[in-house]
Amino acid sequence: MNTVRNLSLACLILIAISLPAAAGTVVSSPTNGAEVPSPFNLTMFADTCSGHPVTSVGYSLDSSSSTAAFAGQKMNGPVSAPSGWHTLHIKVWNDVGGVCVTDVSIDVVGGALSVIPSNAVKVSSIQALGNWAAVHDGGTTGSSSGWTGVQSSPSLTGSAREFATYFSNFGGERYSVQFDDNTTAQNFFYDTWIYIAGTADGFSNLEFDLNQTMPNGETVIMGFQCDSWIQRWDYSVNGGSPTAPWDTWLHSYAPCNVHSWGTNQWHHIQIYYSHNESGWVTYHSVWLDGAQQNLNLTVFSGYSLGWAPSIVTNFQIDGASSGSSYGKVYLDEMTVYRW
Repeated sequence: MNTVRNLSLACLILIAISLPAAAGTVVSSPTNGAEVPSPFNLTMFADTCSGHPVTSVGYSLDSSSSTAAFAGQKMNGPVSAPSGWHTLHIKVWNDVGGVCVTDVSIDVVGGALSVIPSNAVKVSSIQALGNWAAVHDGGTTGSSSGWTGVQSSPSLTGSAREFATYFSNFGGERYSVQFDDNTTAQNFFYDTWIYIAGTADGFSNLEFDLNQTMPNGETVIMGFQCDSWIQRWDYSVNGGSPTAPWDTWLHSYAPCNVHSWGTNQWHHIQIYYSHNESGWVTYHSVWLDGAQQNLNLTVFSGYSLGWAPSIVTNFQIDGASSGSSYGKVYLDEMTVYRW
């Protein structure tokens, strides 16, 4: 009897040791991979953490060092987050100071995405397409060269696109891909995540463009860039005519500076622009990490380029030095909605 009892006790101890640290945490909502609004409701309960009673609970988002904490063993309340994919870290603390963490992946919708109608056509994973091309932008001084390819890390989806670029004398490298051939859509919502690897010191501007052939055969250029020289969002304009163009940048009042973006972390860029049948473009709004800046700027940007029906996105990086410099960035979850 004593031998059986001792063996049973030993088995119970072994089972307790093998339990995961967060075995006492039950998350009712949101579920892993769920699409949620902002704010969403976090409902959870935890009675034990590593075999000890839970005394407080809390949460944090992604890599944030800010943690909300509450006394007790449960939460049932709102959590606000910017749109896009996030990791919700649900934390519980026991009475001896231990902590157990349960991670839940969520996709926060609403906010910027609320401008997209239900009938919009969505083209996703554009960064993973195999027909990306790179070329030096002749509109910049100096020279540039670059390499691009799909990498698994750093990544949000397992298929992020790396852009490794060398610059000389403020040269700019343009990376482009055709992903559609629709000519009739006039509204576009550009949505991507960007990761600056190491440092942004080697480049000054990041450009996010959409170009589309219109039914009249002309191409509308919806050019948009974060201009770190003047620390503003810029938008492109054709100051001439379609057959005698004069393309240039105008500066908005919306602030932007890539050198203020945190490095080695993901940032969310969203841009809403539209145009009419003649090539007049309206730049409506831009969002950086969920923070909206309204623009509502309308300019002419039509060109006679002789393109076949196509929609092309350009991602351009401009050097920041009269000498030589280098920059590496990644794009992931690149999506364009059109309607």
